[in-house]
Amino acid sequence: MTEEHRDLNEPERPEPEDRPRRRTGGRSARVREAVLKATAELIAEQGHERIPIAEIAERSGVHQTSIYRRWRTTNAIVLDLSQERLASTWAIPDTGSLRGDLLTYAHRAAESMTGPDAAVLLRALIASVPLGGSGGTGDAEDAGAGGIPHPLPARGKDLQDMLDRAASRGEPRLDLLDVLDGILAPIYLRTLFHIPVMDDPYLTSLVDKVLAHTAS
Repeated sequence: MTEEHRDLNEPERPEPEDRPRRRTGGRSARVREAVLKATAELIAEQGHERIPIAEIAERSGVHQTSIYRRWRTTNAIVLDLSQERLASTWAIPDTGSLRGDLLTYAHRAAESMTGPDAAVLLRALIASVPLGGSGGTGDAEDAGAGGIPHPLPARGKDLQDMLDRAASRGEPRLDLLDVLDGILAPIYLRTLFHIPVMDDPYLTSLVDKVLAHTAS
């Protein structure tokens, strides 16, 4: 057994309830990376998110006690994985024009839905949306499973900031729901029902329809 494996397999020490959970640096980051990687692999292999923590522990080399202490449930791990995917693939663009921003965002959203685990993660993400929240602020009341802040409210705020930035330049004013209804919803629907072809012409047509509706 390697030193790294022994390090990951050693249970983490308890932390005070009021201390923020660590997310960067050192052993904590390596544990999170190993668990999320193992979870993504198992989801892709099994086609669902209902994976026992024991299997995640075996695949990742992280002790079950550490996983339970940090995430508590598999749903929380899946939510954390979804949050990681959003942060890494859905950076909010700033191209200098509203149409350019929307096209870039649409392409990034579509690309993030191409992996073998995309539909499963999307279902889990939608199922974990806080009750009564269509937008949210990313505050405590928007927390998802295991106390992890749900990524969608914060991402919605970032997206609205992008739209407001365009409006401040004198471009058409769009609301977050315009983008959700006209661009993200069709992409999500095709992902969930495994409908192929989300190429450049299709994504461009979604953006142009949203802009045309706003201008009408």
